[in-house]
Amino acid sequence: MRAVLMAGGSGTRLRPLTCDLPKPMVPVLNRPIAEHIINLLKRHSITEVIATLHYLPDVMRDYFQDGTDFGVQMTYAVEEDKPLGTAGCVKNIGSLLDDTFLVISGDSITDFDLTAAIRFHRERGSKATLILTRVNEPMEFGVVITDVEGRITRFLEKPSSSEIFSDTVNTGTYILEPEVLSYLRANEESDFSKDLFPLLLAKDEPMYGYVAEGYWCDVGSLDTYRQAQYDGLMGKVKIEFAYPERSPGVYVGSNTSIHGEALLEPPVLIGDNCRIGARAQLSAGTVVGDNVTIGADADLKRPIIWNGAIAGEEAHLRACTIARGARVDRRAHVLEGAVVGPLSTVGEEAQVNPGVRVWPSKKIESGAILNINLIWGAMAQRNLFGHRGVSGLANVDITPEFAVKLGAAYGATLKPGVQVMVSRDQRSISRMVSRSLVSGLMSVGVNVQNLEATSIPIARLMAPILNVSGGIHVRVHPDRPDHVLIEFFDDKGINLSKSKEKKIEGAYFKEDFRRCRVEEIGQISYPSRTLEYYSTGFERHLNVRAVRSSKARVVIDYAYALSGAVLPQLMGKFGCDAVVLNASLSQIAPTVEEREKLLDQLGRVVEALGATFGVQVSGNGEQFVLVDDTGALVRSEILTALMVDMALTANPRSTVVVPVHVSGAVEQIARRHDGQVIRTKASPTAIMETCYEAANVVLGGSAEMGFIFPELHPGYDAMFGVAKIIEFLTVQERTLAQIRTDLPRIYHRAQVVRCPWSAKGALMRHLVETHSADQIELVDGVKIFDPYLADSWLLVLPDAGDPLVHIYANSADRTWVEENNRKYRTLVQNFIHHSQDAED
Repeated sequence: MRAVLMAGGSGTRLRPLTCDLPKPMVPVLNRPIAEHIINLLKRHSITEVIATLHYLPDVMRDYFQDGTDFGVQMTYAVEEDKPLGTAGCVKNIGSLLDDTFLVISGDSITDFDLTAAIRFHRERGSKATLILTRVNEPMEFGVVITDVEGRITRFLEKPSSSEIFSDTVNTGTYILEPEVLSYLRANEESDFSKDLFPLLLAKDEPMYGYVAEGYWCDVGSLDTYRQAQYDGLMGKVKIEFAYPERSPGVYVGSNTSIHGEALLEPPVLIGDNCRIGARAQLSAGTVVGDNVTIGADADLKRPIIWNGAIAGEEAHLRACTIARGARVDRRAHVLEGAVVGPLSTVGEEAQVNPGVRVWPSKKIESGAILNINLIWGAMAQRNLFGHRGVSGLANVDITPEFAVKLGAAYGATLKPGVQVMVSRDQRSISRMVSRSLVSGLMSVGVNVQNLEATSIPIARLMAPILNVSGGIHVRVHPDRPDHVLIEFFDDKGINLSKSKEKKIEGAYFKEDFRRCRVEEIGQISYPSRTLEYYSTGFERHLNVRAVRSSKARVVIDYAYALSGAVLPQLMGKFGCDAVVLNASLSQIAPTVEEREKLLDQLGRVVEALGATFGVQVSGNGEQFVLVDDTGALVRSEILTALMVDMALTANPRSTVVVPVHVSGAVEQIARRHDGQVIRTKASPTAIMETCYEAANVVLGGSAEMGFIFPELHPGYDAMFGVAKIIEFLTVQERTLAQIRTDLPRIYHRAQVVRCPWSAKGALMRHLVETHSADQIELVDGVKIFDPYLADSWLLVLPDAGDPLVHIYANSADRTWVEENNRKYRTLVQNFIHHSQDAED
């Protein structure tokens, strides 16, 4: 007799285990399910097997080849174009089936007596015999009713709870006569249960059901996949083990080393070429594949570990599945029902929570806690917050479900009933994310003041006016148009401190949310007159008379940002001649390259019109780049110095706040005006906090981050900055080109070196230890001063979000800058190289 092995399934419910394997090739007790089926067929003298394949057909063909090594003769039929269904694929090989044949599913584990079933089929003169079994929960299977002779009288495919009329179900194993295939059309999709069997019943063909005794498990889910392994180890199913029994209930392969202090609780199964470390504990039900390493003190309670995986020292695995080549590092936890896909890595002390699935080739960062499936993207990070808020790929990392949970986590750190302000830019992705955040906030009893589409400077100004406890702003990332940036700020409009960010992260990763009763769910309201409030503050802190009398002509490129809807109204109100470019809100956010092209356009327009200056506003109203009256770009360190010069000329003996890495030109400018410079950490939050707390501050920020005018609000504001530039130029009777010419000549160079996270701390310590204390400053990173050359320094600054370090060199001496840039780049690279060699 021939058997047809139905092996075409992709096993979507077993993902990510079946991302690179067809379901019949998924291992159970270190052998593919299909191999267990072939062993069953052999026990009943069925040695001719035709496998029907569709999904990843080469995997099975390469494993079994012609079947000689497995004691059978294997033939393969591949559905090339489209799946034909369970019956359609058998119809297509009908020429090979000239006698009674057996069809068996490739995704079940069973020890049914096939010989007795075949005998029953022949004794009854049946055309089609379905092998049946009794189950406790028949809703997932086809239910079958037979008469006293076993003839099928009725069946129903996967009934609802109200339709159950039997606990006898179809197991997907059939004994058929070749003539039944004549009821089917060639090359058409058809199914045994839905098409052929109802037709045979209608035609009154003799069709019987054989209720088999024995074990049967449909491996249709990750839970049943693990259960089949446990049942096999416990002896509930007659199955052939791949390895000898070294001691009662302990099956161990060849060339496997088990440390004398390791504790094995039977039954367990361990494959070939494995290494089990000292004091490792393997509880009953643990299955370990071939070529697996288990570190010392690892605690394994019923995990299923595939070939080539690694579990580090003190790793904790709990009734989970660790797929081929995956790595679980030291002290990491993978909990009940979780799956780590092939070639993925769970970092040290990271945790994969119950039921979470990690797709192939992903990396979970050390210390991270993973609560949701990791499907897209490459990494699950230990921190939500980066250098500036929470960011990630739009609708991949930052999804509606992520945002709901993030909103609930933030709300959980606040008192019930408080008010939180939510705003966003005009993009559709930001609308989607902000609505999800609002839902999360309301679910924990927080009320929401929804400003909807509002530029972030206006939102920051509104925070104290609305008396909110904090705010969230959602926007397309200013530097990466395929990313979303979510920023959180406090009741004053200042970005949250690191300690508050850590509280939100803790609530998010621990899922430590309160759940409110229906009557406690937060309310949502929509404040009005926000632009009126901003306009009033704008006017109060601006020399309106100077601006009105300036006769300035300004070309403003809004780069399709939301500030384009606000700034024209404000400029018109103060009588400025504003020429507007690219103010449409319907355009998608421009890329960095596209923004550069817009700047070229801006320069040409400024020059052609003889305008006072041009400005490109970006970052939803926070940052800007200038074009002076000659059409030349003013950006980066020159823009920072120019803004400091104008602010201190207008306000001598005042204070400016800048990040630690900007050019030393700001100190020289401050000395000209008897002013003071405060340098802070290179983070937007540090600048905002210092501008708010320090006395007599008239300007803060940098060209990179934007500029703060603390008298208006404590956030970055390009719109107010444009108006202040008009005021400065009018009162000081200068042009941007003239100011630029008068700036101190300082050489400032920046470069980036790749540096692993693990080497950053050691590099900083090395720099501190190799330089005298009076030569260095530790505001942020390590700044090294030249004691013999004034205003000459070099800064090595670790990147807050990426495995990089930044090197800045600053001096009035160009040669000094170039030499020290090369010197410290080499020093950093050599240190990283030696530290990596030491780790290896």
